Amino acid sequence: MNFGLSDEQEMIVSTVRDFVEREIYPHEAEVERTGEVPMEVAQEIKRKVIDLGFYACSFPEEVGGAGLSHLDFALVERELGRGSMALTHFFGRPQNILMACEGDQKERYLLPAVRGDRMDALAMTEPEAGSDVRGMACTAVRDGGDWVLNGTKHFISGADHADFFIVFVATGVDDTPKGPKKRITCFLVDRGHPGFTVRDGYRSVSHRGYKNCILEFYACRLPDAQVLGAVDGGFEVMNTWLYATRITVATMSVGRARRVFDHALSYAAERKQFGQQIGKFQGVSFQIADMITEIDAADWLTLSAAWRLDQGLPANREIASAKLYASEMLARVTDATLQIHGGMGLMDDYPIERFWRDARVERIWDGTSEIQRHIISRDLLRPLGA
Repeated sequence: MNFGLSDEQEMIVSTVRDFVEREIYPHEAEVERTGEVPMEVAQEIKRKVIDLGFYACSFPEEVGGAGLSHLDFALVERELGRGSMALTHFFGRPQNILMACEGDQKERYLLPAVRGDRMDALAMTEPEAGSDVRGMACTAVRDGGDWVLNGTKHFISGADHADFFIVFVATGVDDTPKGPKKRITCFLVDRGHPGFTVRDGYRSVSHRGYKNCILEFYACRLPDAQVLGAVDGGFEVMNTWLYATRITVATMSVGRARRVFDHALSYAAERKQFGQQIGKFQGVSFQIADMITEIDAADWLTLSAAWRLDQGLPANREIASAKLYASEMLARVTDATLQIHGGMGLMDDYPIERFWRDARVERIWDGTSEIQRHIISRDLLRPLGA
């Protein structure tokens, strides 16, 4: 791995960072106050991203994307991590699982998503099935040649703006030596389809304005044409296209940590107590040193995982390590930054309390820290027969 960025990669970083500072930062306080992204702001962000040529930039050029590598896209996501997720959502990163579209699905879903004409949302999590994907109770059964979906999904990010949904449901059960094992199938479901309802979800303290929603399916009838991938092949589709999404959490955690660190560094250099800047006190200066060391470590851990994907090397453990370390690093950095700011760190006059709240969810979604540790340890122990 080359530890230096190419001229093109430096351009990607500077372009996206400049965009976030000019087009995202000015709207953050209002979104935080109202919990809403005005539609005109969302559409303006999307339009400007399309004009920049960065919309759906991770998709291949043959379908209209910019064809960025995994490493290049990690750099994009890292810079987007500096801004409010409610706003950067409209920077446009469709789920790459849409590359599994076949035939007419490409014209109806893949290509419109890449162009920015339609937005998607991914739906797996259920009230009783989070990390345990096979525990999902939402089902689809055959009826007269169609599929009939029933059940509920929740914590579905971006569903309030989605035009269609990528939904995983149980389509059968196999008996195995370890007990019943559900078969999973992925469906494409349009907003407004009969039997399908999208409603408001829960109020979260993290990422205000970036809403989660509840999806309800009641006798929702779908033809075979809506199956993404093969029937009962949901895990194959999932493992082929979704495992790298954990890099997104890692890269965005690094970007947000760097923004938070800038606040801590500036405050430590400016704030005076006992006649000198607080950064001259060892209790603060050592925290600053620890913070930048952890941020740099998370950054390189994440970029190296993306690099492995580009080289066609196994990367599942490395991605899990990056997601685990970067998300937990962000928690430590935001907490230390708040501590350095003292009481003012908890006041909404500063964005520190927002960064602190936002950091909490990163250790939960896209696989909890415990799940990442399971993936890492399993990868190490299985070859030894343990």
